[in-house]
Amino acid sequence: MKYSLRSSFPRLVLALFVMVFLLTIVGRIVTITGAWSFCIGWPVCMPTAPLGYLKLAHLALVGVASVFMVLVWRKAWREQRDQNLLLPLTTVTGVLFFGQAFIGAIVVTRAFPLHLVVLHTMSAIALWISLGLLVFASGVLAKDVREVPKFDYRQRAKDFFVLSKPLIVALLLVTTYSGLVAGTKAWPSASLTFWTLLGGMFAAAGSSALNQYIDRELDKNMQRTAKRPLADRRLTAAEGLSYGLALCLVSYYVMAGFVNLLAALLSLAGIFYYVFFYSVWLKKATVQNIVIGGGAGAIPPMVGWAAATGNLGLAAWLLFAIVFMWTPPHFWALAIVRMKDYENAGVPMMPVVHGEERTRRHILIYTIELVAVTLLLPILNLAGTIYLISALVLGGFLLYAAWRVFKVGGNKVAWTMYRWSSMYLAFIFLALMIDAVM
Repeated sequence: MKYSLRSSFPRLVLALFVMVFLLTIVGRIVTITGAWSFCIGWPVCMPTAPLGYLKLAHLALVGVASVFMVLVWRKAWREQRDQNLLLPLTTVTGVLFFGQAFIGAIVVTRAFPLHLVVLHTMSAIALWISLGLLVFASGVLAKDVREVPKFDYRQRAKDFFVLSKPLIVALLLVTTYSGLVAGTKAWPSASLTFWTLLGGMFAAAGSSALNQYIDRELDKNMQRTAKRPLADRRLTAAEGLSYGLALCLVSYYVMAGFVNLLAALLSLAGIFYYVFFYSVWLKKATVQNIVIGGGAGAIPPMVGWAAATGNLGLAAWLLFAIVFMWTPPHFWALAIVRMKDYENAGVPMMPVVHGEERTRRHILIYTIELVAVTLLLPILNLAGTIYLISALVLGGFLLYAAWRVFKVGGNKVAWTMYRWSSMYLAFIFLALMIDAVM
């Protein structure tokens, strides 16, 4: 591999490197001299002493460097969309750059919260590592594209939307918001709701995109997933990876900057759990993939609770347990319907490994345990009468569906169980919200 600046992309990246270097030097001088205290404000400020002009110069350099970053990012997504290293590296560099600037703006306009100061420093270190790698990689890997292909932007927008698994994201946001309301014991403020759900949306969508990137070859063997954007190659693998990484990083910055540290860390834990623990390892390794992997989808209500309270009480752990116990019967019902798909893809789902009869029995057992867990909240005086009645009624319907799966069998009743269980989770968390505010 030979390094070259003949392509326009590495030259633009090198110019960005120089701008960020100047920005860092001036920023360091501002910190050492205390110039920031003579020009308070963001994104512009009015100097109150000669040293204040250093701070103003720093802000101006942020603006110029931002323009260069946008140009690099745009050029990468137009010309290097099939580069599996270059495009994700450019995207991550861009998020780190703007994330550091975003956190820096919060730090200088608030009372210097410690965790944000640490995040600002860590972002700077990560940015320099990422930018250094990008300078090298662009000179070695960048293609010199003479003619940029024309894109169907409407189709691309639709594909990225599908890559986010919007229905799953919506269900996770319902549980997140329920945790937020239950923790607040009232309707939370519009600001806290917005930032918590926005951060949660980015985390869930980013994780889903990374899951589809990991499963892109496996998805080709399943009728249900063969037309996904990455499996069908409407989007490149590099685009899927870049999109997922960007959303996950943005989610942490949003949560840390506008919610609180605990919610941000829990959201990050959910991302790692789903992407690495489940998607990379468990899914193809064990028949217990869904049982153990259910912990990833059970974290969002804890995120909502942490956003409201800044801690995790017993009720938050019970919300986690509800979703954790709900996951196996829900996905095993789908696995019965799509058993041939999973068999062709080599995914060791329970119907494939142990057969449909044993799976139907486990669906009933886990549903009974799920309903029992939902009743712990009122038993422990953590929820009221509205929730208790709702849990009994909804639990009765779900037990009936699980009983039919156990006794009748077949794809039709399994599909009914799958659909009912989706609605069950949404409605029981809705009941929890109504109970909390009443």
